[in-house]
Amino acid sequence: MPAETRGLRVTRAVAAGIDGRSAASLHPDLRTFTADLVRPYGLPLREDLLAEGAGHDYAEMAAGLLERALPGGEPADLLILAFSSPDVRPAAPASLRLSRHCPGQPTAFAVCDQGSATAFAALRIAAAHHRTGGCRRAVVVLAEQSALHHRPAAPVELPAEHRAVVLVCEEAPGEGMRVRQQAQPDGAQALRTVREEHRALGPGTGLLLAADLASHGSPEDAEGTAAARPGQPFTGVWSLLADRLPGDGPLLVADHDRRLGRLSTLTLP
Repeated sequence: MPAETRGLRVTRAVAAGIDGRSAASLHPDLRTFTADLVRPYGLPLREDLLAEGAGHDYAEMAAGLLERALPGGEPADLLILAFSSPDVRPAAPASLRLSRHCPGQPTAFAVCDQGSATAFAALRIAAAHHRTGGCRRAVVVLAEQSALHHRPAAPVELPAEHRAVVLVCEEAPGEGMRVRQQAQPDGAQALRTVREEHRALGPGTGLLLAADLASHGSPEDAEGTAAARPGQPFTGVWSLLADRLPGDGPLLVADHDRRLGRLSTLTLP
């Protein structure tokens, strides 16, 4: 008799906006680090944000959510922190600090510098780690804080608020989650590609679109489609997923990073 297929999938999620600021946003090391970072590119600092202490620490933001996401001390084997906008404690290993708040003292590391595709890359890593046999539960922490302490070289969408999402991925019978990522420079074409994938998955499949991707067309022609609210370019669609889990049917989650020209989709059976 063949062995039962078991895959890793996102089974639950917790999302929350975070008020206030972190003490680290007033630490002089933040200014020193940011100045060193942007000096080769001739970019000016946001002295106003540095003076007022704007911004939040990702480890502080997510620590409380871990308790809600893993009730009863459920242990995890892997923790991945994924982010797009810089942390206010750039020299501190936030993923390692978070692992101390996570039952099981999981292996922990961070993924960044891939725009909105970073969250999907983190899920791909979790699924690959599961296939090694060393991971039955993975926690993926997604975080964005609204302060950028230098002037960007090109216009970027900054978050409207500090926000964190914790995705709990667990081993379960059947097919696991599937992540696809592909080069797709044009946002309108990316949306058409997503709609084709959604139709191929069949009736009853929900479709969750990031706000920027949804802006390229009306989602009204696709049954079961929902678009994330604007203002949270990294966590928006994942906050929408948190509202839908646990769900009754399959889901397709899609995001497009227009700056990098990268389309990412997650299929949950």
